[in-house]
Amino acid sequence: MLWFDVDRSAAAPLTTQVYEQVRSRILRQELAEGERLPSSRELAANIGVSRNVVLEAYDRLTAEGYLEGRPQTGTYVAAGSSFERHRETEQKRLAPPAAVTRTEAGTATIDFRAAHPAADYFPRTVWGRLAKEVCLDAPERVFGYNRAEGVPELRSVLARYLLQARGVRCHPDQIVITSGATQALHLITELLSRKKDGCVAVEDPVTDEMRTIFTYAGSTVLPIPVDDKGIIPEELPAEEKPDFIFVIPSHQFPLGGTLPIQRRIQLLEYARRMDCCIVEDDYDSEFTYEGAAVHSMQGLDPERVIYVGTFSKILSPALRIGYAVLPERFIPEYRRLKWFADRHTSSLEQMILARFMEEGYFERHIRRMKKIYRKRREALVRSLQQELPQAKILGQSAGMHLVVEIPGMRFTQYMLRRIHLEGVHVYAVEHYAIHKGRHEQQIVMGYGGLTAESIQEGVVRLRRALENE
Repeated sequence: MLWFDVDRSAAAPLTTQVYEQVRSRILRQELAEGERLPSSRELAANIGVSRNVVLEAYDRLTAEGYLEGRPQTGTYVAAGSSFERHRETEQKRLAPPAAVTRTEAGTATIDFRAAHPAADYFPRTVWGRLAKEVCLDAPERVFGYNRAEGVPELRSVLARYLLQARGVRCHPDQIVITSGATQALHLITELLSRKKDGCVAVEDPVTDEMRTIFTYAGSTVLPIPVDDKGIIPEELPAEEKPDFIFVIPSHQFPLGGTLPIQRRIQLLEYARRMDCCIVEDDYDSEFTYEGAAVHSMQGLDPERVIYVGTFSKILSPALRIGYAVLPERFIPEYRRLKWFADRHTSSLEQMILARFMEEGYFERHIRRMKKIYRKRREALVRSLQQELPQAKILGQSAGMHLVVEIPGMRFTQYMLRRIHLEGVHVYAVEHYAIHKGRHEQQIVMGYGGLTAESIQEGVVRLRRALENE
């Protein structure tokens, strides 16, 4: 017997509801090809509607080819009216997901994912008020198409902030607002990688997202080893000229080192000698917990360094606002690439952010989050010292992640699955390495998006998993 519920309070007419219910069952093969449907009188009685409603629905389904009427016998599901159901797809649909763990039924998995900000501290009230003000007060030009490089209000306030906070020397015209750092880096790769056989010198290990950006744009990745101080300039190719050198000098991801001035100078001298650029990713430099933050490399040589930043880590990834600071010779072509990519980043969001910065909320938010992240880092370090005293903590006291090295332990895929079964996610440094085998004893643990209580419980679960190995 065919039966389904209809909602008389819904906006959709009853005929539409009957049509959609029968149609969806045919597409899902709950009603098989060649199967006879109940008569219009019988179905109307089953679901509590008039016969005319069912007749209209049947007529529409017949007109669209889902049903066919056979004289003297009734109405049937037409042949070829549903997608072929592949066995493999069906098995995947019925099987439990591979990521389901024995803790998901009761206890949530604690995820030490790096570079995730504390979403619960996003300044919603202030942002909401400023959004309303911008919608009411912004000039009409903001609601139309705008220039690819971004609204002047944001570029002006950003140039002042970068000079004060990061030592970046630039004019607002050198800044191009992008849809996050991902787009900024993709456009830089398109800008600088003009040869089919070109390559990008990249820190190794580095986030796999960066490698994907460069290769997707058509470049070959040339891995350069990293130690506890960052990239090793002596390992750069002596003969082959890279299209550019990608570095994260303030707080390298994942190992967490800060590049000292001696290596920064070595890198710049190399770039001048090889006539190539350095691309500096400065994604979480605002959060330094011991001593003062080291200024940018861009400030040492604005004509040789392209500086990339983002608001995803400071405020929220949902904003999708990043930026690139370019030497003047690259500005016209980079703006052209940005225009063809997506015309321009949301002008309204840019205006809200500009006012957020202009009125002092941005720096206030950074000071607040710096305190919160420092406490969360301290909670993670303290928990590791208590539960895993053999563990070594690597990297500078900065950012939203640290690296843990446990002598004698190899964090293979099998081991990571065992840890996951205890209800905790950690990430092997080997996952980010291009040359494998150098970091098997190390894991990345992010703390930005976790409370102190979750951090402590997560480390307890990690110890339990390691003890059971």
